[in-house]
Parts: sequence; structure tokens; C-alpha cells
Amino acid sequence: MPHARLVCGVDEAGRGPLAGAVFAACVVLNPRKPIRGLADSKQLSAQQRESLAEKIRQNALAWSVASATVEEIDRLNILQASLLAMRRCLEALHVMPTEVAPTEVLVDGLYCPDCAWPSRAIVKGDAKIPAISAASILAKCTRDAAMLELHLQRPEYGFDRHKGYSTPEHLEALKRFGASTFHRRSFAPVRLAIEQIPLF
Repeated sequence: MPHARLVCGVDEAGRGPLAGAVFAACVVLNPRKPIRGLADSKQLSAQQRESLAEKIRQNALAWSVASATVEEIDRLNILQASLLAMRRCLEALHVMPTEVAPTEVLVDGLYCPDCAWPSRAIVKGDAKIPAISAASILAKCTRDAAMLELHLQRPEYGFDRHKGYSTPEHLEALKRFGASTFHRRSFAPVRLAIEQIPLF
């Protein structure tokens, strides 16, 4: 039988940036292997996040990370693309053994994706629910790694430093170089850059 109190935490990373995919993660923590230091990923240093992410991967009963592409963000809008990424990572949990399947899915924010289990949205859940904190950390670490990969391809934008967020450095790069194929064309600063300099 499934554990009566197992929950699956879900969170996303990357709704706000002007570039790159949006990522989501879900985590079913192991009650017998508690992880100390879990918190909203935004409140942790990069080093703390990476250390905790490794512990989560090693000790959680189950976890999954998925994404929605820049093209999907532009076609669906960022909210729907975030929910799509969440749905994808939850779908990956269908292969887990019945004894570790969650009885409830707890999602950070205001909205829940479609999924096979009862679900609840919890505002600021990443600061309240350890499983959501863990999902927040995995999503953030995976997205940051993806942005470092994009940086290797287009170093002129400085993705390694701002991870695609709308910093003065990034806005200046958009003004200077225009928008790359990694940029979200549906976001206003990127649209403006496209109008000024053709996409390449």
C-alpha cells in the first residue's frame, strides 16, 4: 500500500527570464531520509543549491525534471508552458513503484497542472513545504546548467552571469546584438530588440 503521508512537491524555475526554456521538477521525499537545509531555492547560494540537489537525487524516493521550450513558451504563453513542464515531470513519475507513489501533489503558486493524483496549489509553497523546496532546488539547478550550455554557444549575451534574466547587462546585449534564437520573442524587451535588429 502507498504511504499515507507521501506527497509530491512540484515547482518551476525560469518563468521570468527573457531567454531559455522553463524547467519544472517534482520530488517525493523519503520520510526515513530527511534532508536538512531545504528552503526556497532563491534563498540559497548556488553552492548550497548544488549540494542539496545532489542529496535530493540520492535520497528522495522519486524525482523528475522536465522543461518546455522557448518555442512552446512563445506559442502557449509562459504560464501554460510552465504548467506543461510540470505535467511532463509528473508524467515521468507514473513508472514509479506503487509503494512510493504520492497520495497528493503539492504545487508552488496559484495553479496546478493536470496530473493523475489529487493536487493543491500553495502560495509560497517553496518556503513552507520541504518537498516543494526540493523541487525548487532541482528545477533551478537544472535550468542554471542549461543556461551555462547556452552561454558556450552565445557568450556575448552573458547567460552564465544573469541566466537570461532582465539585467542591465542583458538588456544592453540585446540592444547591441539583437535577439538570438534562445530568446523568448513573446517577451516585450525581446520583441523590441527584434524590431530594432533582425533575429539571427
